[in-house]
Amino acid sequence: MNDMKQSTVLVTGAAGFIGAAVSDALMARGQPVVGIDNLNDYYPVSLKKARLDLLEHRHRGLFHFRAVDFSDQAALAGALAPLRFDTIVHLGAQAGVRYSLENPQAYVASNLAGHVNMLEIARGRELEHMVYASSSSVYGGNASLPFSVEDRADHPVSLYAATKKADELMSETYAHLFRIPLTGLRFFTVYGPWGRPDMAMWKFAERILTGRPIDVYNNGEMSRDFTYIEDIVGGVLACLDQPPADDGAPKAGGSVKPHALYNIGNSRAEPLLRLIAVLEDALGRKALRNLLPMQPGDVPATYADITALTRDTGYAPSIPIEIGVPRFADWFRGYTCL
Repeated sequence: MNDMKQSTVLVTGAAGFIGAAVSDALMARGQPVVGIDNLNDYYPVSLKKARLDLLEHRHRGLFHFRAVDFSDQAALAGALAPLRFDTIVHLGAQAGVRYSLENPQAYVASNLAGHVNMLEIARGRELEHMVYASSSSVYGGNASLPFSVEDRADHPVSLYAATKKADELMSETYAHLFRIPLTGLRFFTVYGPWGRPDMAMWKFAERILTGRPIDVYNNGEMSRDFTYIEDIVGGVLACLDQPPADDGAPKAGGSVKPHALYNIGNSRAEPLLRLIAVLEDALGRKALRNLLPMQPGDVPATYADITALTRDTGYAPSIPIEIGVPRFADWFRGYTCL
């Protein structure tokens, strides 16, 4: 096997929040990155292009970007045909729980057909490893906290969650049939500089700085495992460097195939109202709060049990919201000029 830290990595969703950050970290340690993204307009394309410009500026000769939709099998094969890569970090997806209520077809195309297309690329090229994005949303309304990868995850409360669980099941099948080393990461709430405008942290900051009320669901009786982007990136790279062995031994998540499933989070359930208070302090302004009932497809609490990921990779998140939120706030004010 090649030295994982020298091999070329294909990163899907390279213009996205986590994809751009992972690409940056890979190239910072000397690994060439082939990045693909369809640059859709789910949120402003200008933000995606700004992330790509930053990667090009920092890493020039190491970054090779192709604008392509990985749910289009023919276009994907054509774009990748002349390119060599050894591993995949598949982070591209149609994101968002609430948007899946409005546009289910986008989730079927990207998260189901697109995931199969990436599995087929890994199979056809006999790649060393594919790490892929799942989501904490697969746990649905699980009442047992913290969420463990051994918990049942077959009662999703949103279509987004259902597609991510389906990705895990399809990956298990490919690991069984074709012995492809696969690692699925159930991301908990990720935040930080260059984040997404559809996520609470961005929405809150924008509204606080423009004097508009923030929407606080379930009357604020919610908690989230908020995880800073730097911690997430460290976990993704640690997993990429350690593909699951095809040795018949049980892996995290229960598979005896070369397929592991991990929670990747901060392992702290922060009350939403506490997060808002920290953000208010970082921005120097108080929020006007519009208290609302729970949204369809949402859950009151998320909390990651990261025991398996720490055991297998040494993953140890180190950035609490008291440090991460002010870093986001500083970046946000600079990027938006608010």
